Amino acid sequence: MISGIDNMTIFKPCLGLYLILTSILSVIPLMAHAANNQKPNFVWLISEDNSKHYLNLYHPQGAKMPNVEKLAEQGLIFENAFSNAPVCSTARTTLATGAYASRIGTAYHRAYQQVPLPKGLKPVSQLLRDSGYYTTNRAKEDYNFINSDQFWDQSNGKAHWRNRKSKQQPFFHVQTFTITHEYNLHFPANDVIEKTTQHDPNNIVLPPIYPNTETFRYTYARTLDNHVKADQQIGQVIQQLEQDGELENTFVFYFGDHGGVLPGSKGYLFERGLNVPLVVRIPKNYRHLIAADLNKPNNLRLDGFVSFVDFAPTLLALANLNTHEQHDGSAFLGKNIDKKALNSRNSTLSYADRFDEKSDRVRSLRIGDLKYIRNYHAYMPDGLFANYRYKQVAFKQWREHYENGLLNKVQASFFTAKPVEALYDIKNDPYETVNLAKQPEYAAIVKDMRNSLTARLKSLPDLGFYPESLLHIDAFDNPTAFGLRRQANISQLIDIANLQLEPFSMVKNQLNKLLDANDDMQRYWAIVTLTTFGQQAKSFSTRIESLLKNDPNVLVKARAVEFLTLVNNYNPVSKIESLLKQKQHELVDLEILNIATLLRDLKGYSFNIQSKPEWQTHTHPNQNTSNRKNINYWLQVRLEYLNN
Repeated sequence: MISGIDNMTIFKPCLGLYLILTSILSVIPLMAHAANNQKPNFVWLISEDNSKHYLNLYHPQGAKMPNVEKLAEQGLIFENAFSNAPVCSTARTTLATGAYASRIGTAYHRAYQQVPLPKGLKPVSQLLRDSGYYTTNRAKEDYNFINSDQFWDQSNGKAHWRNRKSKQQPFFHVQTFTITHEYNLHFPANDVIEKTTQHDPNNIVLPPIYPNTETFRYTYARTLDNHVKADQQIGQVIQQLEQDGELENTFVFYFGDHGGVLPGSKGYLFERGLNVPLVVRIPKNYRHLIAADLNKPNNLRLDGFVSFVDFAPTLLALANLNTHEQHDGSAFLGKNIDKKALNSRNSTLSYADRFDEKSDRVRSLRIGDLKYIRNYHAYMPDGLFANYRYKQVAFKQWREHYENGLLNKVQASFFTAKPVEALYDIKNDPYETVNLAKQPEYAAIVKDMRNSLTARLKSLPDLGFYPESLLHIDAFDNPTAFGLRRQANISQLIDIANLQLEPFSMVKNQLNKLLDANDDMQRYWAIVTLTTFGQQAKSFSTRIESLLKNDPNVLVKARAVEFLTLVNNYNPVSKIESLLKQKQHELVDLEILNIATLLRDLKGYSFNIQSKPEWQTHTHPNQNTSNRKNINYWLQVRLEYLNN
């Protein structure tokens, strides 16, 4: 021993040097990953049918999801993340392409047939694959466009980044968790009594739109239980990233594929159908790829709006790839997108068309806390019968309570005619129960949002203003090119539909002239608009009867039946059956059956419609076996309901 110096005195500086060296050595591999110009990995973890309201991360009543919450500890929490459509295939198509579905002809769930993507537009998985990424999907696709083996290196139940040829190859992995899907709530009614849940139904406080029943509380509790199970499955994937040493090289996105699963959510343009959870974990090795005030995240909550059209551009930005001219969205993460810029984003556009056999046309625009909804068939209740929706016990009970007069006005509104336009203050009215559109103090705001929505729909242009059958016949070989050719006509149809917003006395002469238009679709929309005016338009009954008798277009005749039944107590039974006997397109028949369902639900008419042989045998190019089964199913369940 050296005099006056003990062993610990010598050891302390050595220990400090050892810790420093150990720390440096531990990060060298991590630094090397980024220094070698290797691109970051991306993982999307998607829970199905899931609005943010079911997570404790967003709502005190939500399920605790510790694995998602751990992601948030090193990540960003987006308060305002939105699907552009409230249902699977349409939402996922938008995610994959970065393009609005109503622009590229993919807005219908599910597709009658898949359509080709516009020339030059590729799914983000293919863009990443072309740039050297290994791309995997496990395993749900559910796209409304024609698939290709170029989109993924692997897309099946065994797809995994571990299958790539080199550990240095960056990867993009998508994994879907189905435990939260709607079908998991198709349980028998006796489950409410016989099967317990982890979450206590007695502690559930239901949204004001639902009747406060044991069945609804149980359904809500069971949904929360399913989220706990989803979180456990998500944890397994995160653990695999850690085991492979890839967690700090990987941007992990957790989100829902559209809004929630409880009745009146999925399939509807309310916040509960659109506002999804989104957590993005920022990896330590690639924090330099995002703005300085975002790159040390810790449960950082952001108010800026992001939509599914923005996800593909975001991956391209983080991978340092060129922006795509056909993307409708814009990146929400990147070196030059700081917190202030991100939080300044304040709008989202959404659309709803056909979901399974149920058809409607609804568009919405949210700007900040204000949400504008435009219902183009306002006389059609949201609660119109749809077979898959009504497999839920809670959905059935909601309708039964309505029919028995057991609901208050807010709860019953789901089964009554909708407003032509609605404005909601989401901050103060999160379940969209108080329509502000008619209040004088909001008149200027309503006008501005109406005009903004109209301008955006015209600029797309929005193909949804044509019947799906017309698009199938004339457009689905190249929907985007068709839309551009017909952009002026689409604008005219939108203008006709917007006559619904004017005083009837101011537009009745114009509508009268439109009934003589050479354009079938102008006559079609003129009748729909007249139907929206209800009894005010009763004087048009004779004109509409003439169209029912003489118009060459079957769908114009079908809309004439709809008008006459709702406005003038016409008995539609024989005429509906007659229209269906004509040799028409299956999608024409489906639209007629949708009208018949409306007339059954609102007016109580019973039908005796025979199945047509060609419904079971007809095929079209690009219509696969799954598409064939879908159309047969939709037609069959409509017939069963109408003939019951």
